[in-house]
Amino acid sequence: MSHRTTYREALREALREALQRDPRVFLMGEDVGRYGGTYAVSRGLLEEFGEGRIRDTPLSELGFVGAGIGAALGGMRPIVEVMTVNFSLLALDPLINTAATLRHMSGGQFSVPLVLRMATGAGRQLAAQHSHSLEGWYAHIPGLKILAPATLEDARGMLWPALQDPDPVLIFEHAQLYNLEGELDETTAVDIRSARVRRTGTDLSLIAYGGTLGKALAAAAQLAGEGIAAEVIDLRVLRPLDDATILASLRKTRRALVVDEGWRSGSLAAEIIARIVEQGFYELDGPPARVCSAEVPVPYAKHLEDAALPQVPAIVAAAHELCG
Repeated sequence: MSHRTTYREALREALREALQRDPRVFLMGEDVGRYGGTYAVSRGLLEEFGEGRIRDTPLSELGFVGAGIGAALGGMRPIVEVMTVNFSLLALDPLINTAATLRHMSGGQFSVPLVLRMATGAGRQLAAQHSHSLEGWYAHIPGLKILAPATLEDARGMLWPALQDPDPVLIFEHAQLYNLEGELDETTAVDIRSARVRRTGTDLSLIAYGGTLGKALAAAAQLAGEGIAAEVIDLRVLRPLDDATILASLRKTRRALVVDEGWRSGSLAAEIIARIVEQGFYELDGPPARVCSAEVPVPYAKHLEDAALPQVPAIVAAAHELCG
């Protein structure tokens, strides 16, 4: 059985299920309670589960992320919501110097089963302090697992396995996806280890994640009408990267195009291309390519914001160039 829902509602269903299944689970963050969440994801949960399990916090990411880490060390299963990825930078010290390192530094005696959720990405005219895609930065850090649900199924199904992970899991929800509508199957078991092929093809591997998946699929649909069969890979898991799925696709298509809303310099796209060249160089019929955001803080003005981000025409143009 399936039902029609939205990405936002799928996330809320996942939160509700986790709170019902495990009494150690609680949600904390700015405006998650009485306001119902900045993006309305947690609306109604305070009334259902009470203030002990849906906790509004002061406006201090450093403080409440640190408190979440302490709760995880103390045996709880906290879900901490940070309003937007830009604000998570205020909590880099407890996240990277403590949560990501404690298993290693304690010789396996301690783990930090923390789940951190946040909105990422641009496209809603929220200007430079609310619009960047920094998940590639976090994917650099050993000790963290980085998830980027781009579909209703992943929005619904990734949270519970993330809560079972003994180490910190960061879930990046692209802000443009909250209103995404579609059919969602009732069976929602999702693995949080591997990429997914969302469209099969033979001429080109389009590698995307999060907010760029929909654009990659739209580009693939347009390319199909122009004689190019593009395969679309949804990375889903940014750390650890699923090299095997990427390379299996590459062996079939022999061309790779990465679409990444991060900036080009030092990007996740750069890491993926490096791995393709290291492990699959002799499979390639041409150099891998990438479509990334312009090297500027994301502009406020709509036409400039659109121009700064990867868009379908740029993906299609890059695909044509790769395919000769």
